[in-house]
Amino acid sequence: MKGLVKLVGAALLLMAMAASASTESEADSIKTLLNRFLEGAAVNDIEMHDRFWADDLVYTSSSGKRFGKAALMASLESAPTLSEEKTTYSAEDLNIRLFEDVAVITFKLVGETDNERHYYLNSGTLVKNDNEWRVVNWQATHMQQE
Repeated sequence: MKGLVKLVGAALLLMAMAASASTESEADSIKTLLNRFLEGAAVNDIEMHDRFWADDLVYTSSSGKRFGKAALMASLESAPTLSEEKTTYSAEDLNIRLFEDVAVITFKLVGETDNERHYYLNSGTLVKNDNEWRVVNWQATHMQQE
């Protein structure tokens, strides 16, 4: 009996370790996706936007406007050519919370040009379908300059 208890305990420990590794792997996947998206956003990469946002997206912009993926994609396609002053985007203080096939992320978005920096508090909800994470809800709030 004592051997069986040890065996069950070892099995539970291995399962917990595997679940933890899986959670870290999923968080790494989301972080990689976010970083690729931010790189693509800097150059208005339409394909990256299409990959990142779910078809049923609800996006609340920092200006207080709410819209879906179709409107977001249409605004990209009609956007003027990017200026020579390139903006880069990065995520600071990224927090990823996983709930099976749902993830909630929060971070401070930094948009930086040669002349200035802008900060936004962003939060998003991602859902995993067909082994791909996609954003179904997004909230951006402009912060005052630090």
